Amino acid sequence: MKFPLMRNNILREDLDKVIKHLQQDDPILTNGPKVKEFEKEWSDWLGVKYSVFVNSGASANLISMSILRQKFPQGGEVIVPTLTWVSDISSVIQNGFNPVFVDINPRTLSMDESQVLSKINPNTRAVFLTHVMGFNGLSDKLIEELDRLDVPLIEDVCESHGATHNGKKAGSLGWMSNFSFYYAHHMSTIEGGMVCTNDTEVYQYARMIRSHGMVRELDDESLKKKFHDQHTDLHPNFIFSVPAYNLRNNEIGGILGLSQLKKLDENIKKRKENFKTFLNEIDSDLFQTDFQVEGSSNYAFNIILKRPDKLLAEKLMQAMEVNQIEYRRGSAGGGNQLRQPYLKNIYGNQDFSNFPNIEHIHFYGFYVGNYPDLNRKEIVELCKIINSVAN
Repeated sequence: MKFPLMRNNILREDLDKVIKHLQQDDPILTNGPKVKEFEKEWSDWLGVKYSVFVNSGASANLISMSILRQKFPQGGEVIVPTLTWVSDISSVIQNGFNPVFVDINPRTLSMDESQVLSKINPNTRAVFLTHVMGFNGLSDKLIEELDRLDVPLIEDVCESHGATHNGKKAGSLGWMSNFSFYYAHHMSTIEGGMVCTNDTEVYQYARMIRSHGMVRELDDESLKKKFHDQHTDLHPNFIFSVPAYNLRNNEIGGILGLSQLKKLDENIKKRKENFKTFLNEIDSDLFQTDFQVEGSSNYAFNIILKRPDKLLAEKLMQAMEVNQIEYRRGSAGGGNQLRQPYLKNIYGNQDFSNFPNIEHIHFYGFYVGNYPDLNRKEIVELCKIINSVAN
């Protein structure tokens, strides 16, 4: 592809650090000191107390919902977006909660705050909000109302490293947050993710759930002693506190994360500059350009037709394919999650007319790659190809 979704996200200098580690006589490979070092530096960068490094963003989703289930073992409802990655919704279902869907705000591609607030009821256990493709999905009103109603906010920031709300990084404002370090995202550990929080108890449970539920993973000695005292018939190293998983990452991931984190702020700055150029060059008569860009950290260029036009959408896809532009239709996660069989098999067919904004994105929304080593000339060329479909 001339314009892939991602280019050069893991550099030679990153790999050299891994090689240097492997050249030791007896290098640690499993979860160890480099993982802990990365967790500490990531927490400092994000502005939270605690972070737990796992093997994917999907695993971070799963841990967050597992912790919510510890808080609400009877289940309940979790308000979720229609535009997100599949693991956000599947993790809700897998932990015994019922997802309650809301439409999106076209300017942020995140959840429509008025719909979120209208669907909160006594059975609501959390709002699981996705910051979509680098946009800030929060507002002061939403944060204040959730706080007033005592409804936990869980942030999915897998696609939006460095996005901000009122100067605070997305992922530092909720009860918990999830990040992904997949190859195509802002920074990469090949595969990887992070669960972040300021809540000490959440942190301790995240450590246990990441590693089979083992009590020995706790670094809170008083909580560890409590488990030991309650289970004197068990060996202290083999007490399994909750039904859990093996979601650990490893030292190679930690090394890559430490190396990539040093470049993250500069790469975010470049992506923002790229996105500004893209919005200036794209045809605003054909495509949406009025995104809410304040606080954004876009890892992709959004191409959304202003009006429904099947023929124009087909011409656009053909032009991108002919010119070797890798793209995704439906924007993040393949468009409207309610159209996916994993949900239809459980909840049956939905009335899609209740979700007009995500429906438009599903059929007439696309994205292409935005990465740090794109130059202005390439972005201008990209936009000329996209704009040419008007002819």
